[in-house]
Formats: sequence, structure tokens, C-alpha cells
Amino acid sequence: MEAQKLSNLSYSDYISVEETTGIKHEYHDGMVVAMSGGTLEHALIGGKIFNLVSIHIGEKNKKCIALNSDAKLYIKASNKFLYPDAMVVCGDFEKPKNEVSAVMNPTVIIEVLSKSTEAYDRGDKFFFYRQIPSLQEYILIDQYSPLVDIHTKQGDLWGIERVTGLDSQIAFTSLGIELNLKDIYEDVVFESSEL
Repeated sequence: MEAQKLSNLSYSDYISVEETTGIKHEYHDGMVVAMSGGTLEHALIGGKIFNLVSIHIGEKNKKCIALNSDAKLYIKASNKFLYPDAMVVCGDFEKPKNEVSAVMNPTVIIEVLSKSTEAYDRGDKFFFYRQIPSLQEYILIDQYSPLVDIHTKQGDLWGIERVTGLDSQIAFTSLGIELNLKDIYEDVVFESSEL
């Protein structure tokens, strides 16, 4: 299903579209794109990663909070509002002026990859996310196999580590936590029976 696009809308028009339709939309400096629904596996992984991160950062007593896919992210440098699958904000929320339902300062952003969004999540969306000064890690979780790519900011550059297999763990360096892939993928049925 292709996402519906509306062009040349002001920010107030964008907010009105969301309030009127009850559907989440991305805002790209005047262009509004309705977000399409995901698969059951996408929902399972998104919910599981949010819960696991919330629990683990709570155990570390960090001043960090996990946000699910209902939280809106504003990227000031490119005038965009996006809805990551999950985010972690450490410290106080920074919000755009006159917008109470968006944050600007995530430390970690997590996306669950789908066939229709993988190229966008790895390409343009990652470019937009890299414009966020507070961002330290960008986590991409494959929904079709136990595979996670961890992008970590290293000075002005970004490193990448790929972790595969249900017996593996991923480390969130900026949060000081580790998660087991078997827990992230719990109840997910993969298309291939080879796993």
C-alpha cells in the first residue's frame, strides 16, 4: 500500500491533518506523507524492543526514558517531523516551540525494517537523523531474520556493527545496556524455517 502524499502544507495544516484523520503523518518541510500500517512481526518487535529498553534503562537508574512509536521527533535542521519505532531521550526533553507532542533530542533511535521502508530507513532517513546533535546510536532491526545493525557516532563519523543470530546480544553503548536477540525476537515467526 503506497503512502498518501500532500504537498505545500504549512505546519498548522499538518497538525490539522493529523488531528482530523487520527492517522500519523511524516512532515517534510511542507510535504505530508501518511504512514502505512506494519506487519504483526513489526508490531511484536517494536513493542518488545521498547519494553526491553525501558526495563534495562530503569535498572541502570539513568535519567533516560524510552518512547514508543507514538512519540513524534522534530528535526530542526531539515524541518521534519517523523515517528521512529522507538527512541530514548536522556536528560530533559527538548521540544520545538509551540509543539508539546514532539521531542528534538534523542540519544538513541530504533527502526524496525520492512521491505517497503528498508531503503528509506538506511538511506535518506538516516541522513535526516544524523542532523540531530544529541543522537549517539541508530539501531536497525530486521523483521525477517535475527539481524541488527548498530550505527554508533564516533566523533564526526558513524561506525556500524552487524549482529546476527538468536544467541547474540546487542550493546547500546550510550545507555550502558545489552539485550539478547532471542528476547527481541520472542514470538516472531520467520518466513524461513532454516533459523
